[in-house]
Amino acid sequence: MTPGIAHGFEEESLEAKVAWFRSLSVIERLRNLDSFYRLAVAVNPNLREGRDVERAEATVRVLELPRR
Repeated sequence: MTPGIAHGFEEESLEAKVAWFRSLSVIERLRNLDSFYRLAVAVNPNLREGRDVERAEATVRVLELPRR
């Protein structure tokens, strides 16, 4: 991916967004996640309450391979 500024709709495709995201380092990805989280909480502070939160045991299944 070459750096630059684009003004076309082709840069809004899912493939272009995936390519952009893959070009980021792990730290940059986490910073973006933090920015999106802060924006979402700023728009809706009730997100922190977690009223729809379920216990992890109710949503995660642990699978084990059969022993030979």
